Amino acid sequence: MQRVLLKLSGEFLAGESGFGVAPEASSALATEIRAARVGGAELALVVGGGNFWRGSVNGGDMDPATADYVGMLGTVMNAIALQDALERQGVTTRVQTAMPMQAVAEPYIRRRALRHLEKGRVVIFAGGTGNPFFTTDTAAALRALEIDADMVLMAKNAVSGVYDDDPRKNPNARQYAELSYMDALNQGLAVMDATAISLCMGREMPITVFDIFTSGNLMRLLAGEHVGTRISSEAVTRFVD
Repeated sequence: MQRVLLKLSGEFLAGESGFGVAPEASSALATEIRAARVGGAELALVVGGGNFWRGSVNGGDMDPATADYVGMLGTVMNAIALQDALERQGVTTRVQTAMPMQAVAEPYIRRRALRHLEKGRVVIFAGGTGNPFFTTDTAAALRALEIDADMVLMAKNAVSGVYDDDPRKNPNARQYAELSYMDALNQGLAVMDATAISLCMGREMPITVFDIFTSGNLMRLLAGEHVGTRISSEAVTRFVD
């Protein structure tokens, strides 16, 4: 049985509006996650908060640490909304937050998270790392290592993997099939932030970047098929043929 950490952008929950939570978008995500859980995978999720707040943009002249704390609260709202969407589809779910919010979620306790996963529950980690100046990418890498996940899955929307240029602007951009950690760092590719990649590299935690809204992609990944772009210590950097 595989145990994976799935990193989701908050924008996924916003749908076409780009802000807040759209029921149809959260339901579509829940459908993909439910299929993976029914298929036997142990799933933990980290969700961002960009559909509500981005510290560097929305914060303006606000103290940067304060802006980041507001962003962390946005991730908690998304986690609760996603929990509701999953449980409406019959998926037992627990939300754990890095900052205590016991009226709406459990505090993050590693051993309790492991027990939930062993019992087949989907665990959603919210509140980032609980510290400002760290992204939810770093939170995803950290939680993946803490729960002994087999890999980190970086979900994208309408982007099938990692490219050498922005495929939405450059029709000649090429998709990588595989990447080494060092090439991802040295080339400054928009995979996840450098701290997160370094954490994964230090413990040889594989990362796969893929399009979650192509139906069945998550299931194919968990079945061992090559989907998207895989980043690992043994990877030889190469493009999709």
